[in-house]
Amino acid sequence: MQAKDKIDAAIFYIPFYSFFVAGVIAQEIARKGLTHIGFSWNDSEVWVFTVLIALSTALVTSFALRMRRASIASKGDIESAFGVLMIVTACAMAFAHGSNDVANAIGPLAAIFSAVNSNDLSSTSAINPLILLLGGVGIVLGLATLGHKVIKTVGEKITKLTPSLGFSANMATASTVVFASYLGFPISTTHTLIGGVIGVGLANSAKDIDWSSVYRIFASWVITIPIGAVFTILFYVFLRVLFGV
Repeated sequence: MQAKDKIDAAIFYIPFYSFFVAGVIAQEIARKGLTHIGFSWNDSEVWVFTVLIALSTALVTSFALRMRRASIASKGDIESAFGVLMIVTACAMAFAHGSNDVANAIGPLAAIFSAVNSNDLSSTSAINPLILLLGGVGIVLGLATLGHKVIKTVGEKITKLTPSLGFSANMATASTVVFASYLGFPISTTHTLIGGVIGVGLANSAKDIDWSSVYRIFASWVITIPIGAVFTILFYVFLRVLFGV
């Protein structure tokens, strides 16, 4: 296939990927997210919303690719076309993080806040929006201050990523995390993403993966579980002694 044909194929097919990515996120938003702010739609309305969002995203992606066609053609590198698609999947990953990681972080706080206000540990109530805001701010601050180290490890040290490989890893991770969030499973977004990155590395060759980095990551996962448990016990005992509970 000639370079011109590859560019035309990329410009034609990449918007379909955008359609799929946006459709997955729109389904999650329509079926579970909007119900918490007063919207309760039937299946027909959910599908109309999903198609409109997905189609709008695909059209914007197509427009962006056509605007950049000359630049892509001059470079002769189809991977640069996937850079536009990476923006869409990055948004999907951001949504997945918000739907999962913020919930994981504020879950205990939300339970305590609800119990204090209702004086009933078995009661359930709506989560205060300020708690959600606090969790979101915490995630953003962590990303701004120390997140670059994790970004460097995942993006550069495990395997060499191209835009198409990055799209594949992000799409797999976002779909998995969003589906788990839909079911109420508090999975780790970072663990899922690293699995996706290792997967795209293996798709090329096992030799393309820096296994020493992978071993260190897995070791850190194993170590953090007992460390987290020990620190929790220490903090709990300290607070009980401090307040005489």
